[in-house]
Amino acid sequence: MMTSRVLLIEDNEVNSYLIRFVLEQAGYAVQVATNGLEGLEAARSRRPDLILMDIGMPVMDGYEATERLKADPDLSDVPVVALSAHAMEHEKERAYQAGCIAHIEKPIDMRTFIRQVQTHLGAAAL
Repeated sequence: MMTSRVLLIEDNEVNSYLIRFVLEQAGYAVQVATNGLEGLEAARSRRPDLILMDIGMPVMDGYEATERLKADPDLSDVPVVALSAHAMEHEKERAYQAGCIAHIEKPIDMRTFIRQVQTHLGAAAL
Protein backbone atom coordinates (compact mmCIF):
# COMPACT_ATOMS: atom_id res chain seq x y z
CA MET A 1 0.00 0.00 0.00
CA MET A 2 1.35 3.40 -0.97
CA THR A 3 1.65 6.12 1.65
CA SER A 4 -0.73 9.01 1.02
CA ARG A 5 0.95 12.35 0.37
CA VAL A 6 -0.48 15.37 2.17
CA LEU A 7 0.53 18.94 1.37
CA LEU A 8 0.04 21.23 4.35
CA ILE A 9 -0.05 24.92 3.42
CA GLU A 10 0.18 26.78 6.73
CA ASP A 11 2.03 29.96 7.72
CA ASN A 12 1.92 29.49 11.49
CA GLU A 13 5.02 27.57 12.56
CA VAL A 14 3.46 26.06 15.70
CA ASN A 15 0.31 24.91 13.85
CA SER A 16 2.45 23.54 11.05
CA TYR A 17 4.67 21.57 13.42
CA LEU A 18 1.73 20.10 15.35
CA ILE A 19 -0.31 19.16 12.27
CA ARG A 20 2.71 17.67 10.52
CA PHE A 21 3.64 15.66 13.61
CA VAL A 22 0.13 14.23 13.97
CA LEU A 23 -0.10 13.38 10.26
CA GLU A 24 3.34 11.72 10.21
CA GLN A 25 2.49 9.70 13.32
CA ALA A 26 -0.57 8.44 11.42
CA GLY A 27 1.68 7.32 8.56
CA TYR A 28 1.24 10.10 6.01
CA ALA A 29 4.06 11.64 3.97
CA VAL A 30 3.79 15.37 4.67
CA GLN A 31 5.17 18.29 2.72
CA VAL A 32 4.83 21.81 4.17
CA ALA A 33 4.53 25.15 2.41
CA THR A 34 4.27 28.45 4.29
CA ASN A 35 2.07 30.46 1.92
CA GLY A 36 -0.24 29.98 -1.04
CA LEU A 37 2.34 30.72 -3.71
CA GLU A 38 4.84 28.28 -2.20
CA GLY A 39 1.98 25.79 -1.90
CA LEU A 40 1.16 26.03 -5.61
CA GLU A 41 4.79 25.34 -6.49
CA ALA A 42 4.91 22.41 -4.06
CA ALA A 43 1.69 20.93 -5.47
CA ARG A 44 3.03 21.16 -9.01
CA SER A 45 6.39 19.61 -8.15
CA ARG A 46 5.05 16.74 -6.06
CA ARG A 47 1.39 16.11 -6.73
CA PRO A 48 -0.22 15.42 -3.34
CA ASP A 49 -3.21 13.20 -2.61
CA LEU A 50 -4.74 15.85 -0.34
CA ILE A 51 -4.06 19.52 0.37
CA LEU A 52 -4.76 21.07 3.77
CA MET A 53 -5.03 24.81 3.10
CA ASP A 54 -4.81 27.55 5.70
CA ILE A 55 -6.97 30.46 4.60
CA GLY A 56 -5.31 33.49 6.23
CA MET A 57 -1.73 33.65 4.93
CA PRO A 58 0.69 36.27 3.63
CA VAL A 59 1.82 36.45 -0.02
CA MET A 60 -1.26 34.56 -1.31
CA ASP A 61 -4.23 33.60 0.84
CA GLY A 62 -5.88 30.19 0.80
CA TYR A 63 -8.86 31.32 -1.27
CA GLU A 64 -6.71 32.48 -4.19
CA ALA A 65 -4.36 29.50 -3.91
CA THR A 66 -7.32 27.10 -4.02
CA GLU A 67 -8.83 28.90 -7.02
CA ARG A 68 -5.51 28.62 -8.86
CA LEU A 69 -5.16 24.93 -7.98
CA LYS A 70 -8.67 24.22 -9.26
CA ALA A 71 -7.93 26.13 -12.49
CA ASP A 72 -4.83 23.98 -13.16
CA PRO A 73 -5.83 20.91 -15.24
CA ASP A 74 -3.03 18.84 -13.68
CA LEU A 75 -4.16 19.60 -10.10
CA SER A 76 -7.88 20.35 -10.35
CA ASP A 77 -8.85 16.89 -9.04
CA VAL A 78 -6.67 17.09 -5.89
CA PRO A 79 -9.01 17.63 -2.94
CA VAL A 80 -8.43 20.78 -0.90
CA VAL A 81 -9.61 21.09 2.70
CA ALA A 82 -9.68 24.55 4.28
CA LEU A 83 -8.05 24.94 7.71
CA SER A 84 -9.18 28.17 9.27
CA ALA A 85 -10.14 30.06 12.38
CA HIS A 86 -12.48 31.97 10.04
CA ALA A 87 -15.59 30.01 10.96
CA MET A 88 -18.40 32.39 9.99
CA GLU A 89 -20.81 30.90 7.46
CA HIS A 90 -19.89 33.41 4.73
CA GLU A 91 -16.19 32.56 5.20
CA LYS A 92 -16.90 28.84 4.93
CA GLU A 93 -19.04 29.49 1.85
CA ARG A 94 -16.19 31.48 0.28
CA ALA A 95 -13.84 28.51 0.85
CA TYR A 96 -16.34 26.17 -0.83
CA GLN A 97 -16.77 28.60 -3.73
CA ALA A 98 -12.98 28.68 -4.16
CA GLY A 99 -13.01 24.89 -4.53
CA CYS A 100 -12.49 23.44 -1.04
CA ILE A 101 -14.36 20.20 -0.36
CA ALA A 102 -14.50 20.74 3.41
CA HIS A 103 -13.64 23.15 6.20
CA ILE A 104 -11.83 22.22 9.42
CA GLU A 105 -11.99 24.87 12.13
CA LYS A 106 -8.98 26.00 14.12
CA PRO A 107 -8.07 25.29 16.76
CA ILE A 108 -8.04 21.79 15.32
CA ASP A 109 -9.56 19.02 17.43
CA MET A 110 -6.76 16.46 17.25
CA ARG A 111 -9.11 13.68 18.44
CA THR A 112 -11.10 13.90 15.20
CA PHE A 113 -8.53 15.40 12.82
CA ILE A 114 -6.96 12.17 11.51
CA ARG A 115 -10.41 10.67 10.95
CA GLN A 116 -11.36 13.78 8.93
CA VAL A 117 -8.18 13.48 6.84
CA GLN A 118 -8.85 9.78 6.23
CA THR A 119 -12.41 10.57 5.14
CA HIS A 120 -11.25 13.18 2.64
CA LEU A 121 -8.53 10.94 1.27
CA GLY A 122 -11.07 8.13 0.92
CA ALA A 123 -13.50 10.41 -0.91
CA ALA A 124 -10.70 11.44 -3.27
CA ALA A 125 -10.04 7.81 -4.20
CA LEU A 126 -13.63 7.24 -5.37
